Amino acid sequence: MPAAAASALTSPPAFASRAASVGGSPVREILALTERPGVISFAGGLPAPELFDTEGLRAAYDAAFAVSARRALQYSTTEGAPELREAVARRAAARGLPTGADDVLVTSGSQQALTLITAVLVEPGDVVLVENPTYLAALQCFGLAGARVVAVPCDAEGIIPEALEEIVARERPKLLYTIPTFQNPTGRTLPGARRAAVAQIAARLGLWLVEDDPYGDLRYEGTDVPWLAAHPGAEDRTALLGSFSKIMAPGLRLGWLRAPEALRRAAVVTKQAADLHTSTVDQLAAAHYLSAVDLDAHVATVRAAYRDRRDALLAGLVDALPPGSVWNRPEGGMFVWARLPEAHDAAALFKAALGHDVAFVPGSPFFTGPPDPRTLRLSFTTHTPEEITEGLARLARAAG
Repeated sequence: MPAAAASALTSPPAFASRAASVGGSPVREILALTERPGVISFAGGLPAPELFDTEGLRAAYDAAFAVSARRALQYSTTEGAPELREAVARRAAARGLPTGADDVLVTSGSQQALTLITAVLVEPGDVVLVENPTYLAALQCFGLAGARVVAVPCDAEGIIPEALEEIVARERPKLLYTIPTFQNPTGRTLPGARRAAVAQIAARLGLWLVEDDPYGDLRYEGTDVPWLAAHPGAEDRTALLGSFSKIMAPGLRLGWLRAPEALRRAAVVTKQAADLHTSTVDQLAAAHYLSAVDLDAHVATVRAAYRDRRDALLAGLVDALPPGSVWNRPEGGMFVWARLPEAHDAAALFKAALGHDVAFVPGSPFFTGPPDPRTLRLSFTTHTPEEITEGLARLARAAG
């Protein structure tokens, strides 16, 4: 191309403002730093790969092709394979939430379900309420939608209903996003009485509820707490998000959405614009797996292993973190939330820890508004108790 012609070229238009205003995930960036051999990472919320039922899943894919390879490889309906929707509905009903197959939309991971609900409900400038701290990818999702994210005050048990009521009355939000069971990043669980209060506030003041439940099957002690969606007042306004990532395998990228009919239908139309439908072969394999394998028995095996790993982490933190540090004891899930004493900074400890081939996630990115720089999240699911003990010894050297 002649030099004169090249100089006359005009740059393409700028990116949309939402693409420039939302940054990448610090957790994903930390995971990239910890991929080098020898690093013991408490950073990512990753299921343990040695606990995947590889044989059962391989047989399920074989069955999907054996029954009808043509169907497995063909386009499918946006709502999802009927047999998988039925299986999801049965599991939800077994946990005390009456659900039919028509109440369910299969999604490409529960993250897509959150994206769809956000696209349906949130206009630029709308107020979205979140726990503080909360799931980082949810903050990204709401940021891309142009929402104004407002934090609801929380304590060690989660959302404080009285504070929620005051904020709803003042801010007139579109929705509340919550992870009430084994929350990410804190691991805390909202008690049943508070769930009932949240449902009543939403019904009385007019509020959508988005209940994210990727960890609810991973309970190691205590008793199950009914879903927020099951409480009076929440029936016609709750989008419940579920996932097979933590109990089968995250690589399947299979999640689901249970929502009132009008909201679910709008999500279906939005999904058609996003990806037409979730992978047919993966859905059919999952449906075959659920019909042939006792998933609850498999989950019980996973729970036992994770319970031991949680206990190993809790037992070693007293020697691994600086004196005066505090942390919680989650009844399930994947995370322990800790706070360093005064004059300590989790980001500085993280840098020192990397030098000792151990990692965690500093807590600041999970906050809306001013963060607490002394907080950190530690995941216990990926490594064996022996590896956790070694990782904590390395962390102690970094903290010393």
